[in-house]
Amino acid sequence: MTKLIWMSDTHFSAESDVLGHDPRARLQAAIDHINDHHSDAEFCVITGDMVNRGLRADYEGLRARLAKLVVPYLPMVGNHDSRDLVRQLLPLPDSCMAGFIQYKVETPGGLIVCADTQKAGSDAGEVCQARSEWLQQTLLESGSTPVFLFIHHPPVPLGLPMQDTENMENGQVFMDLISGFECVKYLFIGHVHRPITGTLGRIPFSTMRSVLYQAPPPRPAWTWYTFKPGREAPSIGVIQLEGASVIMQYDQFCQYEVGAKGS
Repeated sequence: MTKLIWMSDTHFSAESDVLGHDPRARLQAAIDHINDHHSDAEFCVITGDMVNRGLRADYEGLRARLAKLVVPYLPMVGNHDSRDLVRQLLPLPDSCMAGFIQYKVETPGGLIVCADTQKAGSDAGEVCQARSEWLQQTLLESGSTPVFLFIHHPPVPLGLPMQDTENMENGQVFMDLISGFECVKYLFIGHVHRPITGTLGRIPFSTMRSVLYQAPPPRPAWTWYTFKPGREAPSIGVIQLEGASVIMQYDQFCQYEVGAKGS
């Protein structure tokens, strides 16, 4: 059995708050919770939007805080991140693909594959031909080993009218690729700041709350012009992998009031 911790969308900023939330307080609360209750995890996967502005100072501040995490972490990129600065300042596995933050990690419970879905200059995502070829080869080489795939952008609409406008633009091509491999057992998705589970064809998936702030549910309806974070506490995922089985708990690591301004 392999235990993983899953954090997403930390939106860290070294100096400023983000949408009325303190990213330093929220990240510290998550780190303290993991260290106190989940030090037996093999890795902590962070599925992108690690910082809010893609600035060096933010990555340096993030790195200093993550150095206090007692389990190794696996960084990923989202639409707010800088690939160059992630590569310069954060630890990456030796298997990382040249030019992209995309890699695989072997564990006793199966193969962890972290895919890069960033599209330069866009809040939406993509998986280009080079990344698709790398992923296809990785899945071919995995054989019958269970594969657990982590991405930032959803490949298909999830019933979230606003977030669905910023999904992976060639998501159906991505789904066609991974659906052809029986070894792909689960898909873990960031970006939407909401907790959702379901199946995409035969592949089950989950999304994760943000460490920093939550998007409100789709009803009552809202737009990006009226957007205000929901008054919901943040969560991390506690994942257990055994064979082809996945059990995940949404683990609230602090009260909403921690790091929320004017609450």
